[in-house]
Amino acid sequence: MKKRRILLFSCVAAALLLGGCSSGDSGSGKSPLDPKNPTSITVWHYYNGAQQAAFDQLVEEFNRTVGKEQGVYVEAHSQGNVSDLETSVLAAFNKEVGSSEPPDIFSSYADTAYTIEQMGVLVDLEDYMSEEDMSQYMDSFLEEGRIGADGELRIFPTAKSSEIFMMSKTDWEPFAEETGASLDDLATMEGVAKTAQAYYEWTDAKTPDVPNDGQAFYGRDAMANLFIIGSMQLGTELFKVDGDKVTFQVQEDVMKKIWDTYYVPFVKGYFAATGRFRSDDVTTGDLIAYTGSTTSANYFPSTVESDAGSREIEYLLLPAPIFEGGENYAVQQGAGMVVTKSTPEREYASVLFLEWFTQTENNLLFSCTSGYMPVKKDAFSKEKMDAVIEENDLEIDSKTYDTMTICFDMMQDSKLYTNKAFENGAAARKVLEYNLADKAAADRAAVEEQLAQGVDLEEAVAPYVDEAAFESWFEEFKAALEQSVK
Repeated sequence: MKKRRILLFSCVAAALLLGGCSSGDSGSGKSPLDPKNPTSITVWHYYNGAQQAAFDQLVEEFNRTVGKEQGVYVEAHSQGNVSDLETSVLAAFNKEVGSSEPPDIFSSYADTAYTIEQMGVLVDLEDYMSEEDMSQYMDSFLEEGRIGADGELRIFPTAKSSEIFMMSKTDWEPFAEETGASLDDLATMEGVAKTAQAYYEWTDAKTPDVPNDGQAFYGRDAMANLFIIGSMQLGTELFKVDGDKVTFQVQEDVMKKIWDTYYVPFVKGYFAATGRFRSDDVTTGDLIAYTGSTTSANYFPSTVESDAGSREIEYLLLPAPIFEGGENYAVQQGAGMVVTKSTPEREYASVLFLEWFTQTENNLLFSCTSGYMPVKKDAFSKEKMDAVIEENDLEIDSKTYDTMTICFDMMQDSKLYTNKAFENGAAARKVLEYNLADKAAADRAAVEEQLAQGVDLEEAVAPYVDEAAFESWFEEFKAALEQSVK
């Protein structure tokens, strides 16, 4: 990102930028800040690389403009990845030996924030924000942050993401030309499974002397999202949360669709998951397409490195596929930020910074580098994004730009969804993440052993894909979910 033009705010301009809070007033009253005695606050986050650079630059701008005028100084610290941040936060609040003091603000997913909320240490953000302030944010983003016992707003929406379908255009084009495969088929999970079979058979036929060496077509990151969003698309909320209680609505017909369009193609070799992320599998040539987070678009490779050598590829981005006949729900994910209870000055300063960071131009600046979606209603505009890019002379990666454009369109066509937080929600999500995925990988390995001995593919997979196999897994899956929250 090129150096951004520094804006020098007058008191009036600063007040306008901060959502109408003039002369230091906020939704809860007069500002307790004193510019002659600045209040220092700390922010812990998990941003790294370009995301961290973009965030740090915005923090610096806040400190030398609005922060200086209002009397706030922000210190931002990356704690590593999401898991590292969660470990540091829990250690701080549990006052573990060697841990740091808790930060004033930290990035958090709903499950972690829910755990911290039980300690009674999170600020109710509505104490510092007016109804007018909150009405500017996407409704579903605010709703996700209402994790208090009585629906208090504990998580400030700062940056969100969804899922997208990414594919090697270079590998797709010859396949489509020879087989008649259509991009339209990739709009549904059933179509993806059908296309993956065709791709496997097409590549297998390239070497007629070597049987069963077809290549996998597709994979996906975040298996939990497949269950959660797939269930919503098919008419059932998997995690039905009422207060602090959760009911698992595990519908057999819904699970059968997931089984048929993920597990079965995986066991047959049409889908795969080898590396840590599916972008890694595209890099090694083990896949040509996957569903992943919109923020992962920058990691889609421009070069494939395989046993056959190195070659450049072009990318193609599409909306994430949904189930046939299903309602068009899309994943809503991405951490928000929470404010910890401290002093009136530090709490006020924390919300002041978060409001500034999520102002449309500032949030779009961050989005253009990070790939995260902005959080205000008026920021979901390609025209506004283009204006921010031009005004600030930004260099934006083409994959990030195309991803953001798809996100803006998706907001018009889809319903975003994320489940409510509940006790032991992280444990339940792990069941979704690993239960079927681990089984698919183990069963595929067993099938490959049979294939190596000369067994026909359909014969090799038969014991794994029949109705009895599904029923056995379905009962085990339901039991594992129930056990996860005990």
